[in-house]
Amino acid sequence: MDVIKKIKKQIKDNSILIYMKGSPDFPSCGFSAKVVEILSNLNIRFAYVDVLENDDIRSSLPQYSNWPTFPQLWVHGELIGGCDIVVDMFNNGELKKVLGLDK
Repeated sequence: MDVIKKIKKQIKDNSILIYMKGSPDFPSCGFSAKVVEILSNLNIRFAYVDVLENDDIRSSLPQYSNWPTFPQLWVHGELIGGCDIVVDMFNNGELKKVLGLDK
């Protein structure tokens, strides 16, 4: 499967998806660990793709998303951003709104 098609399918098939280095149980970078920690503290179920195990995605996703770094958090098909943006959104309450937890 073409890598861009694979990325589009992953994003479409998972309402909350994080492209990260490592896994939620064993993150391979502090930025990925922080985003996982925030989502876990919110009791959010999410899918993940380890970009260290998927060279094709690691090299193609930044061009597709127009976002150069990892992690990348996607919610309902939209790129939310990386670690700094997720932390800021969490701190100001906006992340809960995006995730539908503010009801």
